[in-house]
Amino acid sequence: MVVPVPARPYDFPFDPANAAFVIIDMQRDFMEPGGFGAALGNDVSLLASAIAPISAVLDSCRAAGMLVIHTREGHRPDLSDLPGAKHRRGRGDTRIGDDGPMGRILVRGEAGHDIIPELAPVAGEPVIDKPGKGAFYATDLETILRQRGITQLILAGVTTEVCVHTTMREANDRGFECLLLSDGTASYFPEFHRMALEMACAQDGIFGWVAPSRDVVTAISTYRGINS
Repeated sequence: MVVPVPARPYDFPFDPANAAFVIIDMQRDFMEPGGFGAALGNDVSLLASAIAPISAVLDSCRAAGMLVIHTREGHRPDLSDLPGAKHRRGRGDTRIGDDGPMGRILVRGEAGHDIIPELAPVAGEPVIDKPGKGAFYATDLETILRQRGITQLILAGVTTEVCVHTTMREANDRGFECLLLSDGTASYFPEFHRMALEMACAQDGIFGWVAPSRDVVTAISTYRGINS
């Protein structure tokens, strides 16, 4: 059944039975001091605002039995999946694969690669390890979604204009309907965050819809009430 969510540019025709909540890259390497985000010179505290909204939607999705998927950006320990061009970008003293306070930066299996404790996956929730910005590139995400009959994605995570936006664009090209959480995403650059939200729903939803977490939680609660 469809439960409309107040959204921009118009109501999102939310179908929880065929939707998945995709939480993108809420990793210690991006969220905490000592990780990759900080090594690039960013104020990582700017991302903390997304945690509570994501947590609220996550609790609602779990209670409703919806599919929840987590992603992590990172590379194999031998860095064989790290393009040289990506490794070379940036002029800081620390780069991907170098030692940091939470282990080797953006390397799978290291402490910094883990998802923050507040949003840790539970049993049965797929975790997609991706070597790039988009969650569909070089992963089995699309296969998982197709196998589950998923047609809609609720997207959250960091950063809004990079990994979240890339994933939204990839999903749009694959025919998925996407709703971006306006307060469940964040950026090191507040202006980039604002513009990424505007870009997502421009021209009557060129990439999808944008809505705050509270309206998604309300819609899920309505869905559960009708189906209980």
